[in-house]
Amino acid sequence: MDRKPRVLFLCTGNSARSQMAEGWTRALLGDVYEAHSAGTEPKGLDLRAVEAMAEAGVDISAQRSKHVREVRGIGFDYVITLCDSAAQACPVFPAKTRVLHRGFADPARAAGTGDEVLSEFRRVRDGIREFVLSLPETLRDVEGGE
Repeated sequence: MDRKPRVLFLCTGNSARSQMAEGWTRALLGDVYEAHSAGTEPKGLDLRAVEAMAEAGVDISAQRSKHVREVRGIGFDYVITLCDSAAQACPVFPAKTRVLHRGFADPARAAGTGDEVLSEFRRVRDGIREFVLSLPETLRDVEGGE
């Protein structure tokens, strides 16, 4: 392959989890993967996700929430759903596209004070970072059929 593998992170709202995954992938593995994100029902970029990522040194403020239809022509090698709803509503992709699921809790559904909710965004952010760091191994396993 003469180009970087293209990865789409898919969530329902494309407001937090998929945006964070796109940001982490660009920041940590941008030399390895071309990262994108989209949603089945986009809701706009959650500013708490922007804040949590900025605290970790990753700026996602220029990213925007988009519907999966907007990115259909890109030709993804991998589609990774990050919420159960998106996994169930995941559109059909060409046969060459590998689809996998790695669920994360929706930090926007956290209850409590503003600080408590932001703490949940940080927890999810850190979990997504660890997942992104494991992408080379995870995707190698997917390709190997394991």
